[in-house]
Amino acid sequence: MDENYMQLAIKEAEKAREVDEVPIGAVIVFNDEVIATGFNKRERSQETLSHAELLAIQEANRKIGSWRLEDCTLYVTLEPCPMCAGAIVQSRIKRVVYGASDPKAGCAGTLMNLLNDSRFNHQVELTSGVMESECSQLLKDFFRTLRKQKN
Repeated sequence: MDENYMQLAIKEAEKAREVDEVPIGAVIVFNDEVIATGFNKRERSQETLSHAELLAIQEANRKIGSWRLEDCTLYVTLEPCPMCAGAIVQSRIKRVVYGASDPKAGCAGTLMNLLNDSRFNHQVELTSGVMESECSQLLKDFFRTLRKQKN
């Protein structure tokens, strides 16, 4: 089941790539139904907060009518950064499933794990590495193309 939802997150990431954004996609599931999606829009919007996870969280809040997403699962193609990990904890998302690890900003186990820090009043179930090679390849291809364009 995780792979099915991760495939949808990858489709969101592909939408980002099509508009020259870093290809990161997110999907939020509640009661086995996709209630929100998002893809990275930071370059187009020139807004720091336009990460895929945050856009999906905002959409899910509107859909559910609450800031609490307690019974939701977030699928995201790249390990959440500190900002997104904080928003995940604050929104009380139950579970996060991510594809590729992020060695530069990953805060769901790589650099640190904000999602499972017992000092917070909420901890998040975590599954990593789902469709990791596909998620990683999207990013590698994007940055390879970007480097070629700059040369």
